[in-house]
Amino acid sequence: MDTTRIYRVADLPFRVSGSGDTFFPDALINMKPFVSALKPGEKPLFTLELVHGPLPAPSGELLYRTDDGPLFPEISLYKGANGSIASRTCPLPGQPEAMELTMNREFTEARLILPGREDAFAFNNALMLLFTFASAKMGALEMHASVVVSGGRGFLFLGKSGTGKSTHSSLWLKHIEGTWLLNDDNPVLRLMPGGEVRVFGSPWSGKTPCYKALSVPCGAVVRLSQAPHNAIERLRGLKAYASLMASASSFRPFSELADNWHNTLEAMAGAVPCYHLECLPDRDAALLCYKTVNGQEDSSK
Repeated sequence: MDTTRIYRVADLPFRVSGSGDTFFPDALINMKPFVSALKPGEKPLFTLELVHGPLPAPSGELLYRTDDGPLFPEISLYKGANGSIASRTCPLPGQPEAMELTMNREFTEARLILPGREDAFAFNNALMLLFTFASAKMGALEMHASVVVSGGRGFLFLGKSGTGKSTHSSLWLKHIEGTWLLNDDNPVLRLMPGGEVRVFGSPWSGKTPCYKALSVPCGAVVRLSQAPHNAIERLRGLKAYASLMASASSFRPFSELADNWHNTLEAMAGAVPCYHLECLPDRDAALLCYKTVNGQEDSSK
């Protein structure tokens, strides 16, 4: 029996289909809030077909392989003779590969082979990667960030792993009344057709189960650095661009996609206030950040 679902992330619909007695994405709690339907005349961003079975041998030209360290998944990208792209992922370097995702040149049709019948890690990893590629032309960026909502606007906290993004979000939740968490690892920042920048919840939120199919206007983006003091400055121009780029999921070997990402980043760097916060993990850091991004402190100091 074939099953098809429409999901919607960042207001971009996509189709996932599979065959068999069970359609295991139905059991994934992170996907349930994003079940949707196509609007009249709307086409899906992409279609992903799920297939269960052994992985074929890798083939094609190796384009790219991640090297994020021993505690992170390893993703390899291959280019086929017909222009297709194949991605193979290991949960950790040296472990057996968990999936193969094959995509056409336009990233509109994809096939995911899973050796395990209900592998949530492989499915989510493949879906994130495919969404990153397919949505590049739609002004969307998956961000490695934690994002809170305060006063109806979303504030993204960026930084390297271990910097304290989740900790800083928790300080806002504790000390700033009315604040709530939208996503704690992979929100989507999107430049909308009318020029507004919005931040969306996504099915991917790291270790924090926060899966909200909601969006708000982006209020500010704040890059965090650990320090023995609390100080904040406004970033402009190239510094703002570089701060955003460093936390955006993107793969430079694809020139057309890289051009799309560059255009989106350039527009966002000019449209969204960007800051750098050197901070301690304390209440004063959260209040300083909150007051600054809301215009109550002078960030030029």
